[in-house]
Amino acid sequence: MPISDPQQEGLIVSNLQPPETLHLARMTYEDVAAVLATQFDRVIIPCGAIEQHGPHLPLSMDADHADALAVEIATLLGRTLIAPTIQVGCSKHHMAFPGTISLQEHTYAALCHDYCVSLATHGFKRIYLFSAHVGNFNALHAMLPSLREAVGPDVQVLAYTDHQAWLREWRLAVEAAGGDPDSVGGHADIAETSLMIHLRPDSVRHDQLVAGHVGAMTTEQLNRMWKEGVASISRNGVLGDARGSSREIGETCLHATARLLASAFSAESST
Repeated sequence: MPISDPQQEGLIVSNLQPPETLHLARMTYEDVAAVLATQFDRVIIPCGAIEQHGPHLPLSMDADHADALAVEIATLLGRTLIAPTIQVGCSKHHMAFPGTISLQEHTYAALCHDYCVSLATHGFKRIYLFSAHVGNFNALHAMLPSLREAVGPDVQVLAYTDHQAWLREWRLAVEAAGGDPDSVGGHADIAETSLMIHLRPDSVRHDQLVAGHVGAMTTEQLNRMWKEGVASISRNGVLGDARGSSREIGETCLHATARLLASAFSAESST
């Protein structure tokens, strides 16, 4: 697997004693003030979605994934706390499936803006945003200049939006754990299903693991998906194939993606 040694990859390894919890919401204001005084002045804003994930996964898949990824990334980076996950995202292309809740892009941007301004006001010097839901990537990329302007020059705001690198890492991880990398499609597929088997095994309906649209989408199909929704490409909402999923694949995907994002944040923050 690529990216196996945090120090070798230039990640931040802190010698400071970490707080009892990395989760901001579980701390008191005195706890937060104390850790800021010891240079725990970096914070992650995880983002997810509440949307369909085929007939076999819960709507909370992306939010649950973001929760778990944030802990791994914060640990790799060091001196980093975790803000409450923004659970709902931009999921307009999933609205054909009941239960999906979608934010307008300006609503999502306003949430991220208010998170960043609040955290910067308290003294956090570096703010990392990532989304376990690809549908948020375009909005994150577009809002980044305004977020940086809002917090001022003394605070660094970084966002991860490289969808293709994420999918490549999943394919490598799936193959390394004994699965079929061609089953990775990016939504309710072998990677996401395996992640939920690892994170919340009771939430996975194993008797309903199915394939959806398998294989690379053409430009025409991609454009149709964003315009007309996922249902225009996959009737069951799956992009990829969920069959063959396992806890081992899920654990490998989680660790690999965390290393990918932590390495990217570390490299960008050092430039």
